[in-house]
Amino acid sequence: MNVAFVVAATLTGLFVGAVFASLRIPIPAPPNLAGVMGVVGIWLGYRLVRHLGVGIDVVDVLGL
Repeated sequence: MNVAFVVAATLTGLFVGAVFASLRIPIPAPPNLAGVMGVVGIWLGYRLVRHLGVGIDVVDVLGL
């Protein structure tokens, strides 16, 4: 993982969050810890399946 990429993404998120707050519009993200943990869970599930090498290719299954 590239640390510079993580720092840039964090700074971008901080900037966008500040813009949303200054314009008094709701953020396009879960507003509480349960929502954030749901997003983290989706990411962890994705990484776990990729690590285990299981899954199906939906495009192949549909014949597209």
